[in-house]
Amino acid sequence: MIEFNDIEKLKKFDFIGFKSVTELNNNPNLLPNQMGVYLVLNLSDKKIEFLTKGVGGFFKEKDPNIPIAELENNWVKNCKTIYIGKAGGLNGNATLRSRLKQYLKFGQGKNIGHYGGRLIWQLKNHLDLTFCWLPMTEIEPREIEKKLLAYFTNQYGQRPFANLTG
Repeated sequence: MIEFNDIEKLKKFDFIGFKSVTELNNNPNLLPNQMGVYLVLNLSDKKIEFLTKGVGGFFKEKDPNIPIAELENNWVKNCKTIYIGKAGGLNGNATLRSRLKQYLKFGQGKNIGHYGGRLIWQLKNHLDLTFCWLPMTEIEPREIEKKLLAYFTNQYGQRPFANLTG
C-alpha cells in the first residue's frame, strides 16, 4: 500500500521530481517528456489558508473558484497529497511536461484547458506546493491513477482535496 504522507516511501514507488510550483514555473524542462501520473503535495506544516479568489484561469469563461466552505469541506486533514493526476496514455501524445505546463499556466491565470485539480490555486501557499511524478512507458497512466485514487480513498475515506470527480 502506498503511503501518501512519506516522501521517502513515495520515492520507493519510483516517484521522482519533488519540485515546487515556483521551480517548475522557472524551468518546466525539468518535467519529463513521457506519459505518467503525478501528485501535488502540500509539505508545509503551517495552517492551511484558502483564497476567496484563487489565481486560476477562467477556462471557457467558467469561474474556477468555489466557496471557502466547500474548500474546507474538501480538505483532507493530516494528508500531504492534495491532488492525483495523469498525463497521456498509450493512445495519446500528452506527456507529463505538456500536461503539467498547462496546469501551471492555468495557475498563472491563463485560460487553459486544465480545469481538473483547480482547487490548488485557491490555496494561499500555492507557489510552495510540490509536484512529483511517476513516468511510464508501457502502462496506461489512467489505470495507475485509478489505483492511486482507490488507495487514497481507502486510507482517508474521501478523494484528495483537489480531485473533485471520478
